[in-house]
Amino acid sequence: MSPAITGEDADQTRVIEAMRGIAAIAVAIFHCRLIAWIGIRAYASGPHPRFSLDTILAYLTIPFVWGPIGVPIFFVISGYCIHRSHAARLARNPQYPLDAHDFLWRRFVRIYPVLFCALLLTWALDNFSFQFHPRDTQLGDGSLWTFVANLLALQGIAAPTYGSNTALWTLSLEVQFYLLYPLLFAAHRRLGPNRTLMALMALAAVSFVLLDRHGVLIFTTYWSSWYLGAWLAERQVRGQRLARGWLLFATPLLLVIGDRLSMGHGRILWCLPWALAFTPCLDALLHARPRGTLAMRMFEKVGAFSYSLYIVHMPVCIALFYWLLHSTRQVSILWAFACFFIALAVAYVFHLLVERPAIAVLRRASAQRQAAARQVGAA
Repeated sequence: MSPAITGEDADQTRVIEAMRGIAAIAVAIFHCRLIAWIGIRAYASGPHPRFSLDTILAYLTIPFVWGPIGVPIFFVISGYCIHRSHAARLARNPQYPLDAHDFLWRRFVRIYPVLFCALLLTWALDNFSFQFHPRDTQLGDGSLWTFVANLLALQGIAAPTYGSNTALWTLSLEVQFYLLYPLLFAAHRRLGPNRTLMALMALAAVSFVLLDRHGVLIFTTYWSSWYLGAWLAERQVRGQRLARGWLLFATPLLLVIGDRLSMGHGRILWCLPWALAFTPCLDALLHARPRGTLAMRMFEKVGAFSYSLYIVHMPVCIALFYWLLHSTRQVSILWAFACFFIALAVAYVFHLLVERPAIAVLRRASAQRQAAARQVGAA
């Protein structure tokens, strides 16, 4: 029989969904703003009414310059969610064996139907966009090999991201994290969470110097950011909390460091500091009682289809940019918001048609597996 969901578990699920929604919105608005709008510097240098809606929104969206922070947020949350249940089982039984076959099959069903359909949607939208601006570099490489390489999570290693969907660079890393999780789980059991985290941070530094700086994008440079979520899950299962000093002092400092280093040459320079900054925030939020505010409910709703939003918003926004805006960045930031909300609606429909059925298949298979296990136990 599956364990009952406690009130605390439900609250934590709501927090996770809301944070996923915030991260996806931040990334999507960042990209729509970058693609469709002239930018704050060009806007501020022009003659605009001081208190118009355009001007107010233009300045209110300045924080979305840091939209890429959504990526390390996704990494930390992913590591937390993947490892949380296994950490609980490991705490109850130190000899708990990970079922690698079941784990990888569940990840495959969760990731690949959506990824395959997103690649098909990217192909269709990019072909539509080619009619308006056939030589624009934003449309990227739409070859069959690049399609296959992205499906095999080889973008950044053997091919670029597919077509206009440059956000797919993180999907290859996620798949690589999942493929190697059984190995990480074994190392984690042998070394413990703290030494595993230190080893992955050292590996990240070496990988950045040898690979990332030379244009090779691979999991080793970002594994420690993902593992921070698993590390936090371990502490939570053991009833350990991070000191408040981390949240009050270290988090702002790491955010500043991540911002300064983001001007450099490699993603690791901003990814790891921002992942370190977000980890105590997530720890505090998971132990807080979330209020059912309208904003909280909205972020939760978006969080439920955040994967779809993340994986389709770029080709949708670029197609709109070519079709409606004639490949010209607009003075009014309202166009960027229009692109975002259209991408949000497309992502929700995509979620209903593709992602939700895949989740339903996964749940039915899990229920059947649990029923079979109960029958074996009863026998």
